[in-house]
Amino acid sequence: MSEAMEPWLAELMGAGSSGERMTEKQKRIFEAAVEVFAEKGYSAASTSEIAQRAGVAEGTIFRHYRTKKELLIAIVAPAMVRMLAPFVLREFRDVFKTDYETIDQFLRAMIENRIEFLEKNKSFLRILLQELPFHPELQEQLRSVVFPQVKERIEKVIDRFREKGQLIELPSVTIIRLVASAAIGYVLMRTFFGSSGNPEWNDTRERQATIDFIRKGLTP
Repeated sequence: MSEAMEPWLAELMGAGSSGERMTEKQKRIFEAAVEVFAEKGYSAASTSEIAQRAGVAEGTIFRHYRTKKELLIAIVAPAMVRMLAPFVLREFRDVFKTDYETIDQFLRAMIENRIEFLEKNKSFLRILLQELPFHPELQEQLRSVVFPQVKERIEKVIDRFREKGQLIELPSVTIIRLVASAAIGYVLMRTFFGSSGNPEWNDTRERQATIDFIRKGLTP
């Protein structure tokens, strides 16, 4: 298993996925499951490999989790509810509080903040991106728990820039979707393809191009 545990997983294991204190075996199963799900995806992952990496018998997994799906949900669902939203808001705190003069400054701060967050929590991001389209219960939690908390704070920033005349008149949810699509696309490409010595990736150019693209599309 990995030497450096990602912050989201350390917090989750400390709290317990169901609010109860985890045993050492449960912690090893959790960490091994995160590694295997992140590397291979849910469908290709096997409980036998998870058990092998955790150093437990496969039957031990099924004493705690009836199915592989239950193990996945036990990891991702509480991470979204108790970890993802608080992590996002906590890490975004300074970005939300700062009164930026221009939309460019806000976009740059937001993108740089998300890069740092995602680089610290790559396994969770991989699992979430791989499994979200296939598990309605995860989609519902993202839609009903995580998004409303983030949306409320971003709308305040949008309102400030509207008052300054720096944003065109569009519904807030539309602006959030357009900004998120471009910004997240850049961050994901950088995180998984651009930061591993790819000679074709010019990070300064790509970041500025993303900011310019968003600004030109949303400013009067």
